[in-house]
Amino acid sequence: MPSAPLLRAVGLIFFGLIVATILSGCSADAHESRPAYLQITQTAPSQFTLLWRTPMRGSVPLPVIVKLPADVRDIRNPLVQTLSDSRLERRWIEIGPEGLAGARIGFPGLELTITDAITQVKMLDGRSWMAIARPSQPWVEMEPDRGRAEIFADFLRQGVHHILYGFDHLLFVFGLLLLVPARWMLVKTITAFTVAHSITLAAATLGYISLPAPPIEAAIALSILFLGVEVVRAQRGGTSIAIRHPWVIAFAFGLLHGFGFAGALSAAGLPPADLPLALVSFNLGVEAGQLAFVALVLLVVGSMRRLGIAWPQQAELAPAYLVGALGAFWFLRRLAFL
Repeated sequence: MPSAPLLRAVGLIFFGLIVATILSGCSADAHESRPAYLQITQTAPSQFTLLWRTPMRGSVPLPVIVKLPADVRDIRNPLVQTLSDSRLERRWIEIGPEGLAGARIGFPGLELTITDAITQVKMLDGRSWMAIARPSQPWVEMEPDRGRAEIFADFLRQGVHHILYGFDHLLFVFGLLLLVPARWMLVKTITAFTVAHSITLAAATLGYISLPAPPIEAAIALSILFLGVEVVRAQRGGTSIAIRHPWVIAFAFGLLHGFGFAGALSAAGLPPADLPLALVSFNLGVEAGQLAFVALVLLVVGSMRRLGIAWPQQAELAPAYLVGALGAFWFLRRLAFL
Protein backbone atom coordinates (compact mmCIF):
# COMPACT_ATOMS: atom_id res chain seq x y z
CA MET A 1 0.00 0.00 0.00
CA PRO A 2 1.44 3.44 -0.90
CA SER A 3 2.55 5.58 2.02
CA ALA A 4 0.08 8.13 3.38
CA PRO A 5 2.39 11.16 2.94
CA LEU A 6 2.89 10.44 -0.76
CA LEU A 7 -0.81 9.84 -1.22
CA ARG A 8 -1.47 13.25 0.29
CA ALA A 9 1.05 14.79 -2.08
CA VAL A 10 -0.85 13.35 -5.01
CA GLY A 11 -3.96 14.75 -3.38
CA LEU A 12 -2.75 18.31 -3.74
CA ILE A 13 -1.91 17.71 -7.39
CA PHE A 14 -5.34 16.22 -8.04
CA PHE A 15 -7.23 18.95 -6.22
CA GLY A 16 -5.15 21.65 -7.85
CA LEU A 17 -6.35 20.39 -11.22
CA ILE A 18 -9.98 20.47 -10.04
CA VAL A 19 -9.68 23.99 -8.63
CA ALA A 20 -8.02 25.15 -11.84
CA THR A 21 -10.90 23.65 -13.80
CA ILE A 22 -13.45 25.47 -11.65
CA LEU A 23 -11.62 28.79 -11.87
CA SER A 24 -11.27 28.46 -15.63
CA GLY A 25 -15.05 28.52 -15.92
CA CYS A 26 -15.76 24.85 -16.58
CA SER A 27 -18.43 23.56 -14.22
CA ALA A 28 -17.39 20.65 -12.03
CA ASP A 29 -20.99 19.65 -11.45
CA ALA A 30 -22.15 16.30 -12.68
CA HIS A 31 -25.05 18.03 -14.50
CA GLU A 32 -22.99 19.00 -17.52
CA SER A 33 -21.77 15.46 -18.10
CA ARG A 34 -25.33 14.21 -18.46
CA PRO A 35 -26.19 13.49 -22.07
CA ALA A 36 -28.55 15.40 -24.27
CA TYR A 37 -31.18 13.20 -25.92
CA LEU A 38 -32.91 13.34 -29.29
CA GLN A 39 -35.77 10.97 -30.03
CA ILE A 40 -37.09 10.82 -33.60
CA THR A 41 -40.31 8.82 -34.14
CA GLN A 42 -41.88 8.25 -37.54
CA THR A 43 -45.65 8.91 -37.58
CA ALA A 44 -46.34 8.83 -41.35
CA PRO A 45 -44.30 8.00 -44.50
CA SER A 46 -42.60 11.42 -44.53
CA GLN A 47 -43.51 12.80 -41.09
CA PHE A 48 -41.76 12.51 -37.74
CA THR A 49 -42.01 13.82 -34.19
CA LEU A 50 -38.89 15.05 -32.39
CA LEU A 51 -38.23 15.15 -28.66
CA TRP A 52 -35.07 17.10 -27.83
CA ARG A 53 -33.96 17.04 -24.18
CA THR A 54 -31.11 19.36 -23.14
CA PRO A 55 -29.64 19.02 -19.61
CA MET A 56 -29.59 22.13 -17.43
CA ARG A 57 -26.43 23.70 -16.05
CA GLY A 58 -27.81 25.52 -13.07
CA SER A 59 -30.83 27.42 -14.38
CA VAL A 60 -29.61 27.55 -17.99
CA PRO A 61 -29.75 24.72 -20.56
CA LEU A 62 -26.53 23.66 -22.22
CA PRO A 63 -25.89 25.74 -25.37
CA VAL A 64 -26.47 22.85 -27.78
CA ILE A 65 -29.00 22.86 -30.63
CA VAL A 66 -30.18 20.35 -33.23
CA LYS A 67 -29.31 20.95 -36.88
CA LEU A 68 -31.53 18.90 -39.20
CA PRO A 69 -31.07 18.28 -42.96
CA ALA A 70 -31.92 21.19 -45.25
CA ASP A 71 -35.10 19.58 -46.64
CA VAL A 72 -36.80 19.34 -43.23
CA ARG A 73 -39.67 21.69 -42.41
CA ASP A 74 -41.90 22.15 -39.35
CA ILE A 75 -45.58 21.31 -39.81
CA ARG A 76 -46.58 22.60 -36.36
CA ASN A 77 -45.21 25.15 -33.97
CA PRO A 78 -42.64 23.64 -31.56
CA LEU A 79 -43.47 23.28 -27.86
CA VAL A 80 -40.86 24.05 -25.21
CA GLN A 81 -40.99 23.01 -21.55
CA THR A 82 -38.42 23.71 -18.83
CA LEU A 83 -38.02 21.12 -16.08
CA SER A 84 -35.82 21.19 -12.98
CA ASP A 85 -32.99 19.27 -14.68
CA SER A 86 -33.60 19.68 -18.41
CA ARG A 87 -35.25 21.62 -21.22
CA LEU A 88 -37.67 19.75 -23.49
CA GLU A 89 -38.47 20.77 -27.05
CA ARG A 90 -41.11 18.91 -29.11
CA ARG A 91 -41.30 19.33 -32.87
CA TRP A 92 -43.40 17.92 -35.67
CA ILE A 93 -41.53 17.79 -38.96
CA GLU A 94 -41.84 16.66 -42.54
CA ILE A 95 -38.83 15.29 -44.41
CA GLY A 96 -38.21 15.20 -48.15
CA PRO A 97 -38.56 12.09 -50.33
CA GLU A 98 -35.11 10.80 -49.35
CA GLY A 99 -36.21 10.39 -45.74
CA LEU A 100 -33.68 9.85 -42.97
CA ALA A 101 -31.57 7.17 -44.66
CA GLY A 102 -27.98 8.43 -44.71
CA ALA A 103 -29.00 11.83 -43.34
CA ARG A 104 -26.66 13.69 -40.99
CA ILE A 105 -27.95 15.43 -37.86
CA GLY A 106 -25.63 17.97 -36.27
CA PHE A 107 -25.43 19.31 -32.72
CA PRO A 108 -23.75 22.75 -32.91
CA GLY A 109 -22.38 23.75 -29.52
CA LEU A 110 -21.74 20.19 -28.39
CA GLU A 111 -18.03 20.62 -29.10
CA LEU A 112 -17.89 23.26 -26.35
CA THR A 113 -19.25 20.93 -23.64
CA ILE A 114 -18.17 17.72 -21.91
CA THR A 115 -21.42 15.91 -22.64
CA ASP A 116 -22.76 13.59 -25.35
CA ALA A 117 -25.95 13.64 -27.42
CA ILE A 118 -27.83 10.34 -27.75
CA THR A 119 -30.01 9.96 -30.84
CA GLN A 120 -32.74 7.31 -30.97
CA VAL A 121 -34.78 6.71 -34.15
CA LYS A 122 -37.97 4.62 -34.38
CA MET A 123 -39.56 3.83 -37.73
CA LEU A 124 -43.13 2.84 -38.61
CA ASP A 125 -42.03 -0.62 -39.77
CA GLY A 126 -40.57 -1.43 -36.34
CA ARG A 127 -36.93 -0.73 -37.15
CA SER A 128 -34.97 1.38 -34.70
CA TRP A 129 -31.38 2.44 -34.19
CA MET A 130 -29.27 4.56 -31.93
CA ALA A 131 -26.14 6.69 -32.26
CA ILE A 132 -24.14 8.96 -29.95
CA ALA A 133 -22.59 12.30 -30.90
CA ARG A 134 -19.62 13.53 -28.86
CA PRO A 135 -17.75 16.82 -28.53
CA SER A 136 -15.06 15.41 -30.82
CA GLN A 137 -17.71 14.48 -33.42
CA PRO A 138 -20.84 16.63 -32.89
CA TRP A 139 -23.01 14.88 -35.45
CA VAL A 140 -24.56 11.47 -36.20
CA GLU A 141 -25.49 9.73 -39.42
CA MET A 142 -28.68 7.71 -39.69
CA GLU A 143 -27.51 4.12 -40.11
CA PRO A 144 -30.33 1.59 -39.70
CA ASP A 145 -27.90 -1.34 -39.89
CA ARG A 146 -26.18 -0.53 -36.58
CA GLY A 147 -25.98 -3.68 -34.47
CA ARG A 148 -26.07 -4.31 -30.75
CA ALA A 149 -22.28 -4.51 -30.64
CA GLU A 150 -22.02 -0.87 -31.80
CA ILE A 151 -24.61 0.21 -29.22
CA PHE A 152 -22.72 -1.67 -26.49
CA ALA A 153 -19.46 0.02 -27.47
CA ASP A 154 -21.12 3.46 -27.57
CA PHE A 155 -22.49 3.20 -24.03
CA LEU A 156 -19.28 1.63 -22.74
CA ARG A 157 -17.43 4.73 -23.92
CA GLN A 158 -20.10 6.96 -22.45
CA GLY A 159 -19.74 5.27 -19.04
CA VAL A 160 -15.97 5.87 -19.08
CA HIS A 161 -16.55 9.47 -20.19
CA HIS A 162 -19.14 10.06 -17.46
CA ILE A 163 -16.97 8.90 -14.56
CA LEU A 164 -13.79 10.61 -15.78
CA TYR A 165 -15.63 13.94 -16.06
CA GLY A 166 -17.62 13.33 -12.87
CA PHE A 167 -15.22 15.22 -10.60
CA ASP A 168 -17.48 14.79 -7.57
CA HIS A 169 -17.50 11.00 -7.91
CA LEU A 170 -13.74 10.88 -8.43
CA LEU A 171 -13.24 13.14 -5.42
CA PHE A 172 -15.24 10.73 -3.26
CA VAL A 173 -13.13 7.79 -4.47
CA PHE A 174 -9.96 9.74 -3.72
CA GLY A 175 -11.28 10.52 -0.25
CA LEU A 176 -11.68 6.78 0.31
CA LEU A 177 -8.04 6.29 -0.71
CA LEU A 178 -7.01 8.87 1.90
CA LEU A 179 -9.24 7.36 4.59
CA VAL A 180 -8.32 3.68 4.20
CA PRO A 181 -4.63 2.82 4.81
CA ALA A 182 -4.80 -1.00 4.59
CA ARG A 183 -4.76 -2.69 1.17
CA TRP A 184 -7.39 -5.37 1.95
CA MET A 185 -9.74 -2.88 3.61
CA LEU A 186 -9.33 -0.57 0.60
CA VAL A 187 -10.36 -3.41 -1.71
CA LYS A 188 -13.45 -4.09 0.46
CA THR A 189 -14.32 -0.39 0.59
CA ILE A 190 -14.03 0.24 -3.16
CA THR A 191 -15.97 -2.98 -3.84
CA ALA A 192 -18.76 -1.88 -1.47
CA PHE A 193 -18.96 1.49 -3.22
CA THR A 194 -19.11 -0.23 -6.62
CA VAL A 195 -21.81 -2.72 -5.59
CA ALA A 196 -23.94 0.01 -4.03
CA HIS A 197 -23.89 2.45 -6.93
CA SER A 198 -24.49 -0.44 -9.36
CA ILE A 199 -27.68 -1.34 -7.44
CA THR A 200 -29.20 2.12 -7.54
CA LEU A 201 -27.95 2.74 -11.09
CA ALA A 202 -29.90 -0.32 -12.24
CA ALA A 203 -32.97 0.40 -10.10
CA ALA A 204 -33.26 4.04 -11.19
CA THR A 205 -32.49 3.40 -14.85
CA LEU A 206 -35.05 0.57 -15.10
CA GLY A 207 -37.68 2.74 -13.43
CA TYR A 208 -38.06 0.93 -10.09
CA ILE A 209 -37.02 4.02 -8.13
CA SER A 210 -37.44 7.62 -9.13
CA LEU A 211 -35.91 10.53 -7.23
CA PRO A 212 -35.45 14.16 -8.36
CA ALA A 213 -31.92 14.89 -9.53
CA PRO A 214 -31.16 18.23 -7.73
CA PRO A 215 -31.54 16.86 -4.15
CA ILE A 216 -29.48 13.80 -5.09
CA GLU A 217 -26.68 15.98 -6.48
CA ALA A 218 -26.70 18.07 -3.30
CA ALA A 219 -26.58 14.91 -1.15
CA ILE A 220 -23.62 13.60 -3.18
CA ALA A 221 -21.74 16.83 -2.45
CA LEU A 222 -22.65 16.47 1.24
CA SER A 223 -21.19 12.94 1.23
CA ILE A 224 -17.88 14.39 0.01
CA LEU A 225 -17.93 17.00 2.79
CA PHE A 226 -18.60 14.24 5.34
CA LEU A 227 -15.73 12.17 3.97
CA GLY A 228 -13.34 15.12 4.24
CA VAL A 229 -14.25 15.52 7.93
CA GLU A 230 -13.66 11.82 8.55
CA VAL A 231 -10.25 11.91 6.84
CA VAL A 232 -9.19 14.78 9.12
CA ARG A 233 -10.48 12.89 12.14
CA ALA A 234 -8.54 9.76 11.15
CA GLN A 235 -5.30 11.65 10.52
CA ARG A 236 -5.60 13.25 13.99
CA GLY A 237 -5.91 9.82 15.63
CA GLY A 238 -9.69 9.89 16.18
CA THR A 239 -12.16 7.14 15.47
CA SER A 240 -15.71 6.70 14.19
CA ILE A 241 -17.78 4.12 12.35
CA ALA A 242 -16.48 5.53 9.06
CA ILE A 243 -12.89 5.00 10.21
CA ARG A 244 -13.47 1.58 11.78
CA HIS A 245 -15.75 0.26 9.04
CA PRO A 246 -15.20 2.42 5.95
CA TRP A 247 -16.87 -0.12 3.65
CA VAL A 248 -20.20 0.50 5.45
CA ILE A 249 -20.03 4.22 4.74
CA ALA A 250 -18.83 3.57 1.18
CA PHE A 251 -21.83 1.33 0.57
CA ALA A 252 -24.31 3.80 2.05
CA PHE A 253 -23.00 6.74 0.05
CA GLY A 254 -22.53 4.53 -3.00
CA LEU A 255 -26.31 4.21 -3.14
CA LEU A 256 -26.51 7.99 -3.51
CA HIS A 257 -23.80 8.13 -6.16
CA GLY A 258 -25.63 5.44 -8.15
CA PHE A 259 -28.58 7.79 -8.55
CA GLY A 260 -26.14 10.37 -9.88
CA PHE A 261 -24.80 7.90 -12.45
CA ALA A 262 -28.37 6.93 -13.39
CA GLY A 263 -29.05 10.49 -14.49
CA ALA A 264 -26.91 9.82 -17.56
CA LEU A 265 -29.34 7.12 -18.70
CA SER A 266 -32.76 7.61 -17.09
CA ALA A 267 -32.81 11.37 -17.75
CA ALA A 268 -32.11 10.63 -21.39
CA GLY A 269 -35.49 8.91 -21.72
CA LEU A 270 -34.27 5.84 -23.62
CA PRO A 271 -36.93 3.35 -24.75
CA PRO A 272 -37.31 0.38 -22.36
CA ALA A 273 -36.15 -2.14 -24.97
CA ASP A 274 -32.74 -0.47 -25.16
CA LEU A 275 -32.20 0.04 -21.43
CA PRO A 276 -30.80 -3.38 -20.40
CA LEU A 277 -27.99 -3.32 -22.97
CA ALA A 278 -27.28 0.37 -22.33
CA LEU A 279 -27.29 -0.23 -18.56
CA VAL A 280 -24.81 -3.11 -18.67
CA SER A 281 -22.36 -1.42 -21.03
CA PHE A 282 -22.64 1.97 -19.30
CA ASN A 283 -22.01 0.41 -15.88
CA LEU A 284 -18.99 -1.48 -17.21
CA GLY A 285 -17.66 1.79 -18.58
CA VAL A 286 -18.15 3.51 -15.21
CA GLU A 287 -16.27 0.72 -13.43
CA ALA A 288 -13.46 0.76 -16.00
CA GLY A 289 -13.05 4.52 -15.59
CA GLN A 290 -13.12 4.26 -11.79
CA LEU A 291 -10.49 1.51 -11.73
CA ALA A 292 -8.34 3.47 -14.19
CA PHE A 293 -8.48 6.49 -11.86
CA VAL A 294 -7.46 4.42 -8.81
CA ALA A 295 -4.64 2.79 -10.80
CA LEU A 296 -3.42 6.20 -11.98
CA VAL A 297 -3.31 7.58 -8.43
CA LEU A 298 -1.40 4.54 -7.16
CA LEU A 299 0.97 4.72 -10.14
CA VAL A 300 1.78 8.38 -9.46
CA VAL A 301 2.29 7.63 -5.76
CA GLY A 302 4.70 4.79 -6.63
CA SER A 303 6.60 7.02 -9.01
CA MET A 304 6.97 9.75 -6.39
CA ARG A 305 8.33 7.22 -3.91
CA ARG A 306 10.99 6.07 -6.37
CA LEU A 307 11.97 9.68 -7.02
CA GLY A 308 12.34 10.30 -3.29
CA ILE A 309 9.86 13.19 -3.23
CA ALA A 310 9.17 14.27 0.37
CA TRP A 311 5.92 15.68 1.75
CA PRO A 312 6.18 18.64 4.16
CA GLN A 313 4.75 17.86 7.59
CA GLN A 314 3.02 21.24 7.77
CA ALA A 315 0.73 20.23 4.90
CA GLU A 316 -0.34 16.85 6.31
CA LEU A 317 -4.03 17.77 6.47
CA ALA A 318 -4.18 19.87 3.30
CA PRO A 319 -5.75 17.21 1.00
CA ALA A 320 -8.37 16.32 3.61
CA TYR A 321 -9.30 19.99 4.05
CA LEU A 322 -9.50 20.36 0.28
CA VAL A 323 -11.85 17.36 0.05
CA GLY A 324 -14.12 18.95 2.64
CA ALA A 325 -13.87 22.43 1.13
CA LEU A 326 -14.80 21.29 -2.37
CA GLY A 327 -17.62 19.15 -0.97
CA ALA A 328 -18.95 22.18 0.91
CA PHE A 329 -18.61 24.40 -2.17
CA TRP A 330 -20.57 21.97 -4.37
CA PHE A 331 -23.16 21.37 -1.64
CA LEU A 332 -23.91 25.08 -1.19
CA ARG A 333 -23.96 25.64 -4.93
CA ARG A 334 -26.35 22.77 -5.59
CA LEU A 335 -28.47 23.72 -2.57
CA ALA A 336 -28.94 27.14 -4.18
CA PHE A 337 -30.30 25.44 -7.32
CA LEU A 338 -33.05 23.84 -5.22
